[in-house]
Amino acid sequence: MVTRSQDGTRKVRHLPSLVSTTLSLIELKTFAQAIRQPEWCTAMAEEYNALLSNNTWDLVPSPPTVNIVGSKWVYRIKQKSDVTIRLVLTLGISSSWPIHQLDVKNAFLNGELEQPVYMSQPPGFVDKHHPDYVCRLKKALYGLKQAPRAWFHRFASFLKSCDFIQAQNDSSMFLYSNRGSMAVLLLYVDDIILIASTSLLLSSVLSLLKKEFLMTDLGPLNYLLGVFATRNSDGIFLEQSKSVLDLLDRTGMSDCKSVATPLDSRKKLVLNDGPRHSDPSGYRSIVGALQYLTFTRPDIAFSIQQVSQYMHSPTVYHFQAVKRILRYLKGTLHYGLQLRRIKTISLHLFTDADWAGCLDTRRSTSGFCLFLGNSLISWSSKKQSIVSRSSAEAEYRAIANVVAEATWVRQLLHELYFPVSFPTILYCDNISALYMSTNLVQHQRTKHIEINLHFVHDKVASQQV
Repeated sequence: MVTRSQDGTRKVRHLPSLVSTTLSLIELKTFAQAIRQPEWCTAMAEEYNALLSNNTWDLVPSPPTVNIVGSKWVYRIKQKSDVTIRLVLTLGISSSWPIHQLDVKNAFLNGELEQPVYMSQPPGFVDKHHPDYVCRLKKALYGLKQAPRAWFHRFASFLKSCDFIQAQNDSSMFLYSNRGSMAVLLLYVDDIILIASTSLLLSSVLSLLKKEFLMTDLGPLNYLLGVFATRNSDGIFLEQSKSVLDLLDRTGMSDCKSVATPLDSRKKLVLNDGPRHSDPSGYRSIVGALQYLTFTRPDIAFSIQQVSQYMHSPTVYHFQAVKRILRYLKGTLHYGLQLRRIKTISLHLFTDADWAGCLDTRRSTSGFCLFLGNSLISWSSKKQSIVSRSSAEAEYRAIANVVAEATWVRQLLHELYFPVSFPTILYCDNISALYMSTNLVQHQRTKHIEINLHFVHDKVASQQV
């Protein structure tokens, strides 16, 4: 065998540079690095002043029998970030409702702590007169386990006092309805998506929020946690090209050659296949980043499901499969998800399953896609929890999974005042599985899947599916 280094065709690997002339793009690790950068010094001073103005803590002598929580600065560059769900976006663009994104400043400081917490003074901002004192926190801070719960309780209580109703099927969604007008608010930590049926209602809700919380109206939805949202004639196009480029740069594969498919269909991955990978933590980090890309890339969902099964003990062949996904992403950089306007509220399901496809456990893999109108809003590729005794059983378990997903979506649409008036159409290519969904006769070969059998049958009998 002749290697690339032997015949002189070895490709030079360009590692990503750790130094940039654009200071605003550097995310630092330590306080010693940040104190030498004027931009970060200004940011720390602004944050510290905000903490003081919000009466976040009192300086007190250190109690002798109390655990003191350490404090540190975390340096992250925050984009216009927020998260939403594809279903609500589809409904918003279909109804031509304004969609805005909001950012809450110092969100966790709005949460009141029920129990006292003592923290050391922040590095670089130690009180000169009382350097041995500690901070007795009165408000929640980033990093505290209590902080997210305290902030969410504070925000939810305020919305409920403004006649918003918290959704039962998604606790992060709040609904307002009055005399035909409607608003939907989605909260994800300190980022908010606000959709309203009229511009007047949108302005009214914004005014209420700004009076209670310090926040910024970032305008129409544009960029959310690495996802670009672009309006076009069909609706909204979601894509994550920036996240893909960052991942390729981090893995040193910015100049790699692209491939046409994300997975080699001629060979299946197995657990003990070749020597162990030298950097399992790096493998897990890359696969974790790839999982986030599935928010807009259903075409890589199955491939990532395959490589995710070996995160506990990856081999060099598993890492080669991960690199193939990266090479596929390089050639499909601007692929994404198009959410289209819909005229009628209808759901269509497509499901399939292999049988005993996993060579290690002989479990089957289920997959489904769920369309709201002609917009893809939900998909999954997942290994089944038990071994199926026949291909019909594997297909039927896949049907049960997607019917459960469709049931939840129908309930969510009902809460959003967009009830589904037509039965959900489900497409499956296994005749035996379809027969079992309409015939409750129990045979010897199907009695062990009785629960799924009755669940799907009830949905078909009630004309929901």
